[in-house]
Amino acid sequence: MAIEKVREYFRQFGLEEKIMEFDVSSATVELAAQAVGVEGARICKTLSFKDSEGGCILIQTAGDTKIDNRKFKDTFGLKAKMLTAEEVVEFTGHAIGGVCAFAINNPDVKVYCDDSMKRFGTVFPACGSSNSAIEFTCDELFRYSNALAWIDVCKIPEPQAE
Repeated sequence: MAIEKVREYFRQFGLEEKIMEFDVSSATVELAAQAVGVEGARICKTLSFKDSEGGCILIQTAGDTKIDNRKFKDTFGLKAKMLTAEEVVEFTGHAIGGVCAFAINNPDVKVYCDDSMKRFGTVFPACGSSNSAIEFTCDELFRYSNALAWIDVCKIPEPQAE
């Protein structure tokens, strides 16, 4: 199971006990927010895209954002094209609903963190299963996911007027 692979990965840092496992699904931003007890924006979703060399780009972003196609093209020099569910598993070893940037040994996977998460003290990425999460500061997320850079490729929704 992917969560066991992630747990083993975190063991080297003494962080395996920080993984939260839920009795309910956390496979979507909304479900994860309910399981963790935070607003959806603080859920770190990991999106997977094809790169120009046949590899994979993983972008960790805040749960309330959407990819901005113009910013993506300006950053990576190509159109944003998401991987299929099968390709996600092939590249990351994690199924949709539990995709994370932890315990990935595939050199064809490049991990980035989107600036949208910097609005929060901590965020909650999945840990390889559809009912898990871990709480990290943005600096911890960057470090433990072996991210290459902070990037700005997302649209943050405008605050709703009350």
